[in-house]
Amino acid sequence: MQVNDVTTYEVDGQIAIIAVDSPPVNAFSAAVRQGIAAAIEQAEQDHAVGAIVLICGGRTFFAGADITELGKAQVEPSLRNMQVMIENAKKPVVAAIHGTALGGGLETALVCHYRIAVPSARLGLPEVNLGLLPGAGGTQRLPRIVGVEKALELVTSGSQVSAKAALAFGLLDALVDEGALRAGAIGYAREVLEQRRPLIKVRDKTDKLDEARANPGIFDAFRKANARKFRGFLAPEACIRCIEAAVNLPFDEGMAFERARFNELLADSQSAAQRHVFFAERQAAKIDDIGADIPVLPIVCRAVTKPATGTPAIC
Repeated sequence: MQVNDVTTYEVDGQIAIIAVDSPPVNAFSAAVRQGIAAAIEQAEQDHAVGAIVLICGGRTFFAGADITELGKAQVEPSLRNMQVMIENAKKPVVAAIHGTALGGGLETALVCHYRIAVPSARLGLPEVNLGLLPGAGGTQRLPRIVGVEKALELVTSGSQVSAKAALAFGLLDALVDEGALRAGAIGYAREVLEQRRPLIKVRDKTDKLDEARANPGIFDAFRKANARKFRGFLAPEACIRCIEAAVNLPFDEGMAFERARFNELLADSQSAAQRHVFFAERQAAKIDDIGADIPVLPIVCRAVTKPATGTPAIC
C-alpha cells in the first residue's frame, strides 16, 4: 500500500514493512518524515502486526537530513518528532541498513529498538564536516551504545565505519547476507517476536556512561590529544561538550543542550562557509544541460599549448 509518494506499507505475517524510496539518497525531506510517521501510526493500530521493519529502496539507507531545509521554516513532523514516534512505538522496530546510514540516518537507526545491516554498509555522523554537530540525538545516544571514547572519535572526525566494525562495538545487533536485506530483516523481526525480546531504547542505557564517569579526565585528554587538528574550528569542541552533557545530564536535558549548541553552530558564519563549500564542490562536478544519461566520450588525444607561440604540441 502506498502511504505517500515516497513511502509504502506492507504486512508479511506479523511483520509490517515500512519502505522509503526517495532518490537519490533517501534524505529526510518533509515527505519522507511524513510518510514514516503515518506508517508507524498505521502499524501501531494494526492488531495483526507484532513488529516493524524500517527499510529503504535505492542504493542507500537514509543518508541524513535534507540539508536544503536548514535554516528554513520547519515542516512537521520534525526529524526529532518522527524519531520520538519510532522510539516510543509499542512494537519493536528493526532498522534494516544498506549503503550508508549517515547523520540523521544513523540517528534514526539509533531510535529503533534493533539495528541490522548488510556487510557492505557503512555508518557515520559527518555533520562536523559542515561545521555542525549531530542535532537529532546523535551526541546523546551514540555514547550510550558504543561508549564515550568511541563516540568522541566518530563524532569529531565525521568518519564512517564498516558494518563489521559497527557490529563489533555494539552499534549493530546483527549482519545479514548481502542482497537479502529485506528477507533477513523480516526474519530477524520474527526472532525478536518469538524470543519476546524487550523494546530496547538506547536513551535508557547507562552502563557505558558509568564507565566514563569513572574516568573524569577522558574529555580533557581527548581535547589535548586533538588540539592541533581541531584548532580554529568550532564544531569539534561543541561535539565534545555535547558528549560531556550525555555523561553528566539526564537524557532530556542532554538533548536540549545538544539542540542549543546545534542552533549556535547553524547561525555562525563558519558553518555557513563550510556548507557553501560542500554544495560548491558538488556543483563543480556537474555541467548544466548535460544529464547523467549522456555517455562519456573517450579521450584519444591530449595537447599542451606552447606559451611562447600559442601553438599546440602534438600529442
